[in-house]
Amino acid sequence: MIQIVTILEPEKWQKYVTSCSQYDFYHTWTYHSLNKCGEPFLFVFEEKELLVVFPLIKRKIYNTGLFDLTSVYGYSGPISDRALEKLSAAELKRFRDAFLDFLHEGNYVSVFSRLNPFFNQIPLLERLGGIHSNGEIVAIDLSSSYKDQAGKYRKNVSVAVKQLRQKGYQVKEASSIGEVATFIRIYTENMERLQAADQYYFDENYFLRFLSAEDYKSKLYLVYAGQEAISGTLVTFTNGIIQGHLIGTKAAYLSESPAKLLVDEVSIIGRELKMDFYHLGGGLGFKKDSLFHWKIGFSDYCLPYYSWRYIADRTAYKNLVSAHSLLDESTVDYFPLYRYEKVTK
Repeated sequence: MIQIVTILEPEKWQKYVTSCSQYDFYHTWTYHSLNKCGEPFLFVFEEKELLVVFPLIKRKIYNTGLFDLTSVYGYSGPISDRALEKLSAAELKRFRDAFLDFLHEGNYVSVFSRLNPFFNQIPLLERLGGIHSNGEIVAIDLSSSYKDQAGKYRKNVSVAVKQLRQKGYQVKEASSIGEVATFIRIYTENMERLQAADQYYFDENYFLRFLSAEDYKSKLYLVYAGQEAISGTLVTFTNGIIQGHLIGTKAAYLSESPAKLLVDEVSIIGRELKMDFYHLGGGLGFKKDSLFHWKIGFSDYCLPYYSWRYIADRTAYKNLVSAHSLLDESTVDYFPLYRYEKVTK
């Protein structure tokens, strides 16, 4: 049986998500309700002994009668009440046929979904094709001791953390709207300095709703130099995984690297809360750039990260790309290519 659960059905949404054996905060109703780029929904495939839940976002394609599907910012993908690698060939085929029928009936041209590196989602999708390797992400394995973790820090990380503590810098959990507002200013300043794309900017309502969510646990931690908040990170705690969602530091304190103290402290808090992993993410565009180099200074534990890039209607896809004057897909790592816009910001 196929069922579509819309964003207007929060209780039903959460019932299906929490019925799955694994899920992250990226799958929740609240996080999807913060999305602004289309219409979020759950594709639910349900049989007597199998449940597959796939959160997606429906978007109109320009002035056509066509649509495509994408995923929220972060790491989502399909989840199930069973380990996906244990599904039988017959079960995989039934899901595949049901999903393809859904795409055809809905005039969907393509599907893009970021996958979660901590869940093995590939077995469900590989028969359809379109699995794309995006490099690696960095995580801290919290099952090891803190001593072992700190022993793997790059020298400059160890030195920075030690010096920040000696100087009296402290990490505190934010407890007021004023502190949230301070972090928003710090984070926005960071994005402006980096000339980030529009998708990385969020208004006050986003942060307040994010932190007040009831379907996942989130915390805002700030680094203080005396009475001044100089750096902060927004993190979530879901089913053993800490996600470092957003982070930022005041420009005047960048040379001090207070974010290194943040990562170290959050890893300690994670152990106290019996979490399994602290996910730091990858580089910009998942390249092994300076951001990736910064993150790998904390841990040598890396996981492959994949996205799903599926073309449901190849003729329509080719026509849309041609109309967009982008014929050579090999020159641009973007999907779907007909939505590619060169960042000029």
